[in-house]
Amino acid sequence: MNAETQKTSFPKAQIEIVLLEGTHESGTSQLVADGFSVRTHKGALVGDALINEIKRAHIVGIRSKTQLTSEVLNQCDRLLAIGCFCAGTNQVDLEAAATKGIAVFNSPFSNTRSVAELTIAEIIALHRKLTARSHALHAGTWDKSASGSHEVRGKTLGIIGYGHIGSQISILAEALGMKVQFFDTTSKLPLGNATPVGSIDELLRTSDVITIHVPDTDTTRSMFGADQIAKMKPASYLLNNARGSIVDLNAMRDAIESGHLAGAAVDVFPDEPAKSGESFSSPLQGLDNVILTPHVGGSTIEAQEAIALDVANKLTRYMNLGTTTGAVNVPEVDLPDQHRTDTDRSHRILNFHTNVPGVLNKIHEAAADLHINISGQYLQTNSQIGYLVLDADPSNAAALHERINAIQESIRTRILW
Repeated sequence: MNAETQKTSFPKAQIEIVLLEGTHESGTSQLVADGFSVRTHKGALVGDALINEIKRAHIVGIRSKTQLTSEVLNQCDRLLAIGCFCAGTNQVDLEAAATKGIAVFNSPFSNTRSVAELTIAEIIALHRKLTARSHALHAGTWDKSASGSHEVRGKTLGIIGYGHIGSQISILAEALGMKVQFFDTTSKLPLGNATPVGSIDELLRTSDVITIHVPDTDTTRSMFGADQIAKMKPASYLLNNARGSIVDLNAMRDAIESGHLAGAAVDVFPDEPAKSGESFSSPLQGLDNVILTPHVGGSTIEAQEAIALDVANKLTRYMNLGTTTGAVNVPEVDLPDQHRTDTDRSHRILNFHTNVPGVLNKIHEAAADLHINISGQYLQTNSQIGYLVLDADPSNAAALHERINAIQESIRTRILW
C-alpha cells in the first residue's frame, strides 16, 4: 500500500479546503484566518460534480448528505482529512479513508443541547396535541377542547441510550416534574433522580413516553419494530431523534392507526432527500398527532456554530501539528507544538502505516542510516493502522521522509517544516 510521496510543507494558501452543504461561516472564517484556501458550497454534491470539485482538495468538509464512498475517495489522491460538520459519520467510508491515510473528524457533542430541547418540546406538544390544534386553526376551525390533552408532570419518561443527549433530556424532563428511567447497554451514572432499568422490555412496559438516543450500529439497526412497540404501554408516545435506521416506520404507523400509540415524533428517516426543497414521503404522513421534522434536531444556529468551530479547530490542529485527537477512524495522538528555536527547527514527520510487526524497526534503521537525531517520537495503533510521529533533526529530515515513505507498509507520509 505504499503511497506516492505527498509533500504538504508548502504555504498554507496552497492547501485547498472545500466545504459543502452550507457549513456555518464561523468555521470557514477560522480556517481562512489560519491561512488556508477555502471554497464553499451551499448544497451537497453527487457523482461527477462531487469528484470534480474535491479531487484536488486536501481537506473536505461535509454535513450529513454528501456521500464519501470508497469509489469517491479513490479518486481524491491529495485528500488528507475529512471534516464531518455534524455528529454522525455514516456518510463516509471510514475504513476506506483509513487505508488511504485520511483522518476523519466530527463533532459528536456540540449539538447535544439542541437535540435535547427539541425532544422536550415534542413531548409537551404531543401531550397537548399542539400540532393538531394549530392545523385546525390554520384551516379555520375553532376546536377548543381538553380531550386527549395532558400535562407531562408526573408522567414517566423512558430513555433508550443514556449518553450525552439522553442524560441532558433526563435533566430537563425531571425539571418538568417527569419521572425518568433509562436503559443503556453500558453502566451509566444516573443524573438527578433518574433510574436505570434492567431491560428494554421493562422500560417499554412502564414508560408513558419512549425516546431513543442511540447511534447507528449493526446492533441498533431495525432494533425497534412491531414487537417492541407492542410491549409499550397503551396510549404511550414514541420519539426517534437518533437515526432513521432504528425504528420501523410501518410498524409505528400501524400502532398509531390502531390507537396503541397516542402519538409520535420523528426527526430522522431511512431515506432522506439530499437537498432542501426536494420531495419527501413517509408512511407517517397524514397521521393525527404525529410530528415530522426534516432532520433538524441539531439544526440551531448555536449548535451549527459550535460544530463548525469544533471541527475547524480539529482540522487546523491536524494540518499544523499532526494531532489526530478527535479522529474517528485512525489512532488518536495529541501532539505538542514543534520544538523550534533560532538554532533548532526540528521537522515533524507524520506516517500512517499498516499495523504489522517490524515497521517501527525499519523506520529506526532508516534514521540510523542517515545519522538523524530524533528529538521526539509518538506512536499509537489500532488493529489495522499505526500512526507514528517523529520530530527529527532538520539536516536530513527530508531524506528520512522519503525513506519512510518507501517502506512497503507505509500508507501515507507527510512532513511539517
